[in-house]
Amino acid sequence: MKIAINKAHFPVTVLGPGRRIGIWVQGCSIGCKGCVSQDTWVRDGSKEMTVAGLLTWCREVSVGQFDGITISGGEPFEQPKALHALLDGLHHWRASTGMDFDILSYSGYPLATLQKKHADLLQKLDALIPEPFVDNKPLTQAWRGSANQPLVLLSDRGRARMQAYVDAPIDEHDKRIQTMVDGQRIWYVGIPARGDMQALEQRCAERGLKFDTVSWRP
Repeated sequence: MKIAINKAHFPVTVLGPGRRIGIWVQGCSIGCKGCVSQDTWVRDGSKEMTVAGLLTWCREVSVGQFDGITISGGEPFEQPKALHALLDGLHHWRASTGMDFDILSYSGYPLATLQKKHADLLQKLDALIPEPFVDNKPLTQAWRGSANQPLVLLSDRGRARMQAYVDAPIDEHDKRIQTMVDGQRIWYVGIPARGDMQALEQRCAERGLKFDTVSWRP
């Protein structure tokens, strides 16, 4: 089984509680206006890898020292068979080692749609952040890009770890963006406030650093 992946990183500390493995799938047909990850939209066969290979990478990069896994994109539920295989692999890893990591997924589809079409996948998650990103709605709560997006807790593990975040407002002192450098590329991971990325680009330009391409516009 293959899955199209845009990138993966460890540790991620801004998309769920604790130190997390972050996985971004490639391919999304929703295309929310103002999305900061437009580089994940196009379906690209060259980005495919085996689910087994991805699971091996997760084990090796984390060395068992992590709190959870966050799956984003792109749109994970547009690769349902691959997502099913990935979640089964994660469950096997968790059960066979006695680990207690949680699994959180994002989706741009409405919760009602996911409940109707992908109830089997939801049963394999501990938490879900669904609904499309809406650019004209404010960023008000942790880990969510717009106020219409709920944090849906789907398991006892999810409720134990994330109940406090369901309705809690964002603390202005909370870290929301991580920066990583990979060769000539800079990655920004997290949920920026409106205008943050444009302001960052302008500040960098003022200091002589120009971005050739960015993920937050075509």
